[in-house]
Amino acid sequence: MVNDDAAADLRPTSIEEPPPRWRIIGPGLVVAATGIGAGDLVATLVAGSRFGYTLLWAAIVGVLIKIALVEGAGRWSLASGRTIFEGWRLAGRWTVVFFAPYIVIWGFVYGAAAMSSTALPLAALFPGVHLNVFAIASGLIGALIVWFGRYKVFEYVIAFFVGLMFITVVGAAVVTLPNLGELVTGLVPRIPEGSLIYTLSLAGGVGGTITLAAYGYWLREKGWTTPRWMRVMRIDNSVAYVVSGVFVISMLVVGAELLYSSGVTIADGEGGLLDLASVLGERYGTFMSYFFLIGFWASSFSSILGVWNGVSLMFADFLGTVRGLAEDDPRRKIGGLYYRAYIVWLTIPPIALLFLGRPIGLIVAYGALGALFMPFLAVTLLYLLNSRHMPKPHRNTWWLNGILGAIAALFVALGANELLKALAPLVSP
Repeated sequence: MVNDDAAADLRPTSIEEPPPRWRIIGPGLVVAATGIGAGDLVATLVAGSRFGYTLLWAAIVGVLIKIALVEGAGRWSLASGRTIFEGWRLAGRWTVVFFAPYIVIWGFVYGAAAMSSTALPLAALFPGVHLNVFAIASGLIGALIVWFGRYKVFEYVIAFFVGLMFITVVGAAVVTLPNLGELVTGLVPRIPEGSLIYTLSLAGGVGGTITLAAYGYWLREKGWTTPRWMRVMRIDNSVAYVVSGVFVISMLVVGAELLYSSGVTIADGEGGLLDLASVLGERYGTFMSYFFLIGFWASSFSSILGVWNGVSLMFADFLGTVRGLAEDDPRRKIGGLYYRAYIVWLTIPPIALLFLGRPIGLIVAYGALGALFMPFLAVTLLYLLNSRHMPKPHRNTWWLNGILGAIAALFVALGANELLKALAPLVSP
């Protein structure tokens, strides 16, 4: 016969009996670390270098937007018991028509982009080694780490890289001695002349695209699968994106103090982070240059790990659902055939792009589909969280609908702008 203490140990943890605080943080940190890659860091850095602290408020709004979107994805998963892709299927077959080419083309191009981004700081640290050697090694090592699908190990590895990012990125901001008075003035919403696109991009682009939708899959791997985990999920999500907000503010501080104040310009794209490492080295010594390059590498490699794991889980669910496989079919599980097939797709075919260059038609398709994904996510979440498929106690309230509606409108505007940029090569003379 089981005594009362033993029985208490066997009961699943509920929101009334939360786990120890250190165990609460998990999937949220994974999705935040995956979403904030080198591209997001440099976008915030460039905004700081051109407008100082003026757009700080927009970066904070961007963090709040991601909290709302990821909370919606997590709430759908916990309350409905369905994955996000199963939800999209309920919204209509048109979602499959969009998602099928998206996940295939996106994975092919993103694989090359992520490996190249991770290789850049390594090539700067070890200039005697060719960039592509580091790129290929990064993809293969990332694939090996997530291949066997042990979520707990994966989460620990991500936590290590978040710690590394925190020390280096926040450390760079502290070294530049931020002006606290001007930092506070940046909390007042203002849109300087010529900054509208930067403002929208900071508000809408800080911290992930498709990886936001992967949150529900990581919740399942963590073992948080029922509504009793709702409060824990919200704490996890909020704390994780507060941490990501610290990264974003740190990069804005570096851009404002180190570049804006001295009129230094940097390159767009990940090359801007290499420029920043050089400026840090000139101002504070070679050590600071190497120190920051390590943080750059950590942000890029954590994105590889997160995408290789989370989006592969999404692909396995997508293919298993489309083929009508049972939910417990091993092919659609982490470590299963479909999961590993997508890891291979992310790793091996993109190597060709590293050597051959990226064909313009593929890049246009990638850019166009990518521009449409965030509006797709926001609009479908707005539908699902109000639908009959969502238990009534967990449906959106009027104010949550207002927030998600505003977010959807923002991403439609951003998507239209990105779509025009993606199609520009086809119409330019």
